[in-house]
Amino acid sequence: MYDVTVIGGGVVGGLILRKLSSYDLKICLLEKSSDVCMGQSKANSGIVHAGFDAKEGTLKAKFNVLGNKMMQKTAEELGVKYINNGSLVVAFSEYDLKTLEELKIRGEKNGVGGLEIIDGETLKSIEPNISDNAVGALYAKSGGIVCPYELTIAAIGNAMDNGADLKLDFNVVKIEKNGGIFCIFSDNSERVETKIIINCAGIGSEKIANLVGDYSFKIGGRKGEYILLDRESGNFVNHTLFFTPTEKGKGILVSGTVDGNLLLGPTAEEIENDDVSTTSEGLSVIMKKASEMCKNVPFYNTITSFAGVRAYCDKHDFIIEKSKAADNFINCVGIESPGLTSAPAIAEYVAEELVSDMIKLTKKACFNPVRRADCFFRNLSDEEKNAVIEKDRSFGHIVCRCEKVTEGEIIAAVRNNPPALTVDAVKRRTRAGMGRCQGGFCQPSVAEIISRETGIPFDKITKCGKGSELLVGKTK
Repeated sequence: MYDVTVIGGGVVGGLILRKLSSYDLKICLLEKSSDVCMGQSKANSGIVHAGFDAKEGTLKAKFNVLGNKMMQKTAEELGVKYINNGSLVVAFSEYDLKTLEELKIRGEKNGVGGLEIIDGETLKSIEPNISDNAVGALYAKSGGIVCPYELTIAAIGNAMDNGADLKLDFNVVKIEKNGGIFCIFSDNSERVETKIIINCAGIGSEKIANLVGDYSFKIGGRKGEYILLDRESGNFVNHTLFFTPTEKGKGILVSGTVDGNLLLGPTAEEIENDDVSTTSEGLSVIMKKASEMCKNVPFYNTITSFAGVRAYCDKHDFIIEKSKAADNFINCVGIESPGLTSAPAIAEYVAEELVSDMIKLTKKACFNPVRRADCFFRNLSDEEKNAVIEKDRSFGHIVCRCEKVTEGEIIAAVRNNPPALTVDAVKRRTRAGMGRCQGGFCQPSVAEIISRETGIPFDKITKCGKGSELLVGKTK
């Protein structure tokens, strides 16, 4: 029997679980996939928004500004990379400049500090590769970047280190309530009993709410495609670059990543399924718009493209509230952009304002908020590397040459919470397979290490869960 069960292993669910793990509670997270962070948190731009875009008075505006202020400390505690690189909303016309004035006023009303409108000459001095057609920009110094999947994995791992349970491959298909206790059933006949449910299921959150008779909102899907360039192009821009928003949306962005790559995208296409394939049309749009933003974009350094599906709500704002259809059921849904930025503040609010109204919260004396990064070896000095290798020889064996990931780090990823049991799970924790060759050389070795450490037969190791087996059988 659990006190609280979170459904959905994305960044919001993960940070809520972590916050709840700081109290004397028996808690659990249910995730339908083979690993956490397999939905929209995985294919996310990783932008820590300043807070000028959301309309004043909305939950998006409130939690964006609060979350922005919390992100650096959260990332430091969890061993996650965070860079305060600042954001630029670029104007290409006089009409755009008027829109920037409106954004600045809105941001100031939302509580965003340090907003400044700069002219074209100043913009070109701090962004030498910006288009010659740019005439100015709104400069938000509090904007930043973070790795969304590292943040999610670290939050859930830290929660598990502090006593939380995680159940993977738990696809919720039925919820019953008897005498104030929820019984949650999966499609493989597993069941979990809990006093409180927090619905953080992203694209599937409408379905989860419907299972308790809550039909108060609708969730749709919006696919976004991205292009990722090699670290050789990571310094092409110094800030996160946005187009001035229009009625059609914010458009694509051009930004560095915390790991030194260059990210272009996303597109926005409403879809009725969870298709994450990329298309020539979508990638062409990204290339066209990126070339309008900057001169001579080094597309020749492209190493991969990918897509994700983002959930959006018919209420056009976050829904973070107790359900009116079922007692002790909390909806935390419609968390589209700026959801990543807002997540630390949402977690604090859900625990301290909503859960605390349903069950007594007592601080856990032994709670430890600190977690070491899964991927750390390449950032050490030579002396520090030698000291680590002297203690554990596996750190002297480089498995992924592109990203300089060691066998020791892969072993740690398999053993640490939450354990990496697929090749892609290792990739998200250590970056093994994220370099130029995209796993062409290291994938077999990663699979072999997973098999050796877990006892899972080598031919049963998958890329990303059931249906993605790497091998079909032995040839000799």
